[in-house]
Amino acid sequence: MKQIFALCLVLCSLTAQGQDDVLSAARQTNDYFMKKYSDPTQPTNVKKIRPSSLWTRAVYYEGLMALYGIDPQQRYLDYTARWSDFHKWTPRNGTKTTDADDQCCEQTYIEYNLLTGKGSLDATKENLQKQMATDRIDYWTWIDAIQMAMPVYVKMYAITKDKSYLDYAMKSYRWTRNECGGGCFNKKEGLWWRDKDYVPPYKEKDGKNCYWSRGNGWVYAALVRSMNELPVKSKEYKELKKDFLLMSEALILCQHDDGFWHASLVSDADYPGPEMTGTALFLYGMAWGIRQGLLDEMYRPACDKAWQALRSCLHKDGFLGWNQGTGKDPSAGQPVTFTSVPDFEDYGTGCYLLGLSEYYKLLKK
Repeated sequence: MKQIFALCLVLCSLTAQGQDDVLSAARQTNDYFMKKYSDPTQPTNVKKIRPSSLWTRAVYYEGLMALYGIDPQQRYLDYTARWSDFHKWTPRNGTKTTDADDQCCEQTYIEYNLLTGKGSLDATKENLQKQMATDRIDYWTWIDAIQMAMPVYVKMYAITKDKSYLDYAMKSYRWTRNECGGGCFNKKEGLWWRDKDYVPPYKEKDGKNCYWSRGNGWVYAALVRSMNELPVKSKEYKELKKDFLLMSEALILCQHDDGFWHASLVSDADYPGPEMTGTALFLYGMAWGIRQGLLDEMYRPACDKAWQALRSCLHKDGFLGWNQGTGKDPSAGQPVTFTSVPDFEDYGTGCYLLGLSEYYKLLKK
């Protein structure tokens, strides 16, 4: 009995240490980011001036909200409020926009409002209702858009119980999945083509299909962020769950021994190196899936290896290496290395925080 008790103490100690390491890494990179971008209202300046409500920054705030969930520091909320207030709780380019990239910031507006009761969701409601009124469901012509916009609609449904938001999200998702370019989801392989330009006959140089890591990561994260808002017995949850499981089965086979997923999921012909953002998003999804009881323990080693891979991306000052720049396929931002600087840092930090925050919860389970 004493031996069993001692073993339990050792295991608890190792778990606590593992959690501390994960939280420390998340804090380190977030502190680096908040120090470097101390004024969240300042526009970005990568080749041209863009407001800080653009999608890259919005993804960072998704990660910051996830970090707040495991590390509730008021300064995270203050930083978010200053950003949201400056942009008047409105999507980039106003309430008439139908661009998913413009709508990504609304995810954080909603989450902050639910956490604090502050801020306004009026512009978000107006924006979504204007888009739904067009009666078009073919706006999401690239799979990144599923992550940028679908959770906004599903979150709004969860708040209002107005089924029109959920119906629109599901119809738009099905259009991208089944019709865009002949269907962006390859059900047989469980992976997504980024848009119609990458659906076969397009092939990588070695003749394999082109499945971009971060693009698939966007969809994987969107499924998590949407299912998290839905009743588990609803038909919409079950529909998304089916795709989540298909993707999980495919993705675990694409992970490399070092824990990374590469920029191209099934082809290493041109870009065989590690890539951080896709790896972080896959950790986010798999850790969540295990915690929800959707994925069995065979996925746990994949999560543990992914954490070790992501840990190796962190520089001493909090900068993240192996971060692929913006783009739409494995060739974007190459060469991606431990020391290469991407065109935007913010979305990569957001992906990292999402992955580590969910893994932290898994360790706590």
